[in-house]
Amino acid sequence: MEKVIFHIDVNSAYLSWSALECLARGEGTDLRSIPSIIGGDMEKRHGVVLAKSIPAKSFGVKTGEPIVNALRKCPRLLLHPPDHTLYHRRSQELMAFLSHISPDIEKVSVDECYMDYTSVAEKYGSPYSAATQIKDSIYEKFGYTVNIGISNRKVLAKMASDFRKPNLVHTLYLSEIQEKMWPLPVSSLYMCGQSSAEALRKLEILTIGDLAAAEKSVIASHLKSHGIMLWEYANGIDDSEVITEQMDLKGIGNSITLKEDALTKEDSYRALLGLAETVAGRLRDSHQFAGMISTEIKYNTFRRVSHQTTLSTPVHSTDVIYAKACSLFDELWDGTPVRLLGIRTSKLVPEDEPIQLTIFDMEQLQESTSDACAKIFSATKQQKLEQALDSIRKKYGADSVIRGSLLHKK
Repeated sequence: MEKVIFHIDVNSAYLSWSALECLARGEGTDLRSIPSIIGGDMEKRHGVVLAKSIPAKSFGVKTGEPIVNALRKCPRLLLHPPDHTLYHRRSQELMAFLSHISPDIEKVSVDECYMDYTSVAEKYGSPYSAATQIKDSIYEKFGYTVNIGISNRKVLAKMASDFRKPNLVHTLYLSEIQEKMWPLPVSSLYMCGQSSAEALRKLEILTIGDLAAAEKSVIASHLKSHGIMLWEYANGIDDSEVITEQMDLKGIGNSITLKEDALTKEDSYRALLGLAETVAGRLRDSHQFAGMISTEIKYNTFRRVSHQTTLSTPVHSTDVIYAKACSLFDELWDGTPVRLLGIRTSKLVPEDEPIQLTIFDMEQLQESTSDACAKIFSATKQQKLEQALDSIRKKYGADSVIRGSLLHKK
């Protein structure tokens, strides 16, 4: 059977989950039935819209816009503060429920995940009917709605779940992209941010179909590797697999919400360096190496993206983690201002566990003795330096030793 992937996305998750919590406490009004939003401060009237109700959407309220703008559009808008502890609990409940249907679940954010349906298709029947049953079961069990996109490609399943909402199932197989996806504006393509859409508009590329039909080399000359990825997505090209994380898989990571949005690559690199130091220090402190590194970006539009890479040899070096995180950032970033950055490591192994060498590692060992010794000496010096810095920070505090590149400019 050909691969079948579901993308499951909770409809207006924060608002739905807060609404259910309010109703459970005996409050008579359902936030979903009135013009309401999650986010901001009712008294100070600042912040941004994290989620909106359908009645609020009818007034033109948009996710990510300032609260003051939303209130101008709808003065009687009800503001409700976010409850991230609640959202985390609701997310865990949903993922646990879905993992009983298929063990192959890849969680990509608090309110969305991919499911590889292929291995359980014989048990549950046709993908569309199974997705409909899952959607209805979630509503009956938890009281909120989801959209489910179905495809044989991850990116197309994601696109399908973003079609008309709420509480619907859509398909977008490779054979359907010309009819269902190509007529859409290019800005609706997954991973196509405002700056990318504007660059494509200047090339007179207005729809996803225009992008799919364009010369790949022309797109690459203007948007580099990100443009190639967008061109591939427009043509339904995506070989990525659903990456299943076992429930007992542990990782070490850290993220930071920036005081000001990062507008340049250099600003983001500086934040990633600080994160890499923290993550690598925690790995060394726990006496573990990481075999996988991922970088996460949250834009100022509140859209989240992440990318990961598997290492040939596990590491706990700040420099290696930083270099890999920056490389992943380059592949992800579309030029949109960055609000949050994160680095996470997984596939952890103890320091004293033997590491199997790859063919590439074996080739390196065949280098001249002097070159090999120089590399070993350099790596040993770096390791001793990092261990010394760890000791100083433990004794005198995390800020007792700071890289010059991380010092604030006067």
